[in-house]
Amino acid sequence: MSTSRKTKADSTAELRKTVVAALEELKAKDVREIDVRGKTSIADLLVIASGTSARHVKSIADEVVKFAKKAGVMPLGVEGEQEAEWVLVDLGDVIVHVMLPRIREFYGLERLWTVGDREPDVDAARAG
Repeated sequence: MSTSRKTKADSTAELRKTVVAALEELKAKDVREIDVRGKTSIADLLVIASGTSARHVKSIADEVVKFAKKAGVMPLGVEGEQEAEWVLVDLGDVIVHVMLPRIREFYGLERLWTVGDREPDVDAARAG
């Protein structure tokens, strides 16, 4: 067995870097990464970002696809490009959601996927 063989964690980490680079390239806003390993089998990482307009959302998603392809990763699917209020780019282990802020707030993916993840509020615990 070759020692140069990449592990799943290595390839996910490389894909994460590629996605973040694409998001930075087109100045995506409020980028958030959520580790969903152990919560779902669909992916290891969700990346959520906002765009300032439908055109910006679509451009960011297109850039993610372009960067992924350059890195040798073909998207499994891209949804929502027509309306471009919420575009989902499925890269397998990493799923990217690019949304308008109002859509992001309405659906609350961060709240959905991080329920129970937060550390107890230390100040509240002391007061109680």
